[in-house]
Amino acid sequence: MNPNHSEGDTRVAVLVDCDNVSPDIIEHALRVAAQFGRVVLRRGYGNHATLGNRWQDALVRQAFTPCLQYQYAAGKNTADIALALDAIEALFDERADTFCLVTSDSDFAYLCRKLRERGAVVCIVGESKTPAALRNASDHFSEWSRPEHVQDASNDTVTAAAPKKVEPPKAPVKLRPRFVVEAVSLMASNSSDGKVAMGALGAYLKRTDSAFSPKTYGHSGLLDMIKTYDLLISIQEPGGHYSVKLAPKAEQVSEEQEAAIS
Repeated sequence: MNPNHSEGDTRVAVLVDCDNVSPDIIEHALRVAAQFGRVVLRRGYGNHATLGNRWQDALVRQAFTPCLQYQYAAGKNTADIALALDAIEALFDERADTFCLVTSDSDFAYLCRKLRERGAVVCIVGESKTPAALRNASDHFSEWSRPEHVQDASNDTVTAAAPKKVEPPKAPVKLRPRFVVEAVSLMASNSSDGKVAMGALGAYLKRTDSAFSPKTYGHSGLLDMIKTYDLLISIQEPGGHYSVKLAPKAEQVSEEQEAAIS
């Protein structure tokens, strides 16, 4: 990527809710954000206890700007409001058009919706505790899990998981969720040739579930996933790209279902 900013560059803002997540998440968040474009804003929000203790080293090491917010009253989290206002300001000032929010707090779901209404792309990087309301409010959700060896910043000690018995690797279980067939059936019904471009299918599945990934179901990619279905057929087109359509058996089942409904 050209290091000099050009008009066509995607500008990404990485805004971290430091009061809500662990400092160990930050490197993963930056890797996720880099997939979308050039990171132009790096900010971490929290109170004096959070930024001066657990997060200080991580923010300094990764060149983040700390945004300290004092609590004016007990129980009031002013850092959340500061993060939301800065995100809206960055969008209106055209300093960023893609936002990577690092948090598991569902209070940010409304911010996600407002940013997307204004044309921004929103990615959430959170932990497994992230509620569905926040996951579904984003364009893309990436779940981070704590590594086995964790540095505890509060007392500078290293805790390690108990040694596990080494076992031979098992072949990943490849699952075939039904909603992929339903998506092809829906999209193919609107096409003249009954086929759906693989890229369009992938984009649709991502829009319907921001956390969708073939790897979650044991597949290396969407094409690898489609090839495991008896009800779907993948076709390599003359240009080299792939499309997918329902197998004759699936088409018959779909027609019978429509007849039953009517």
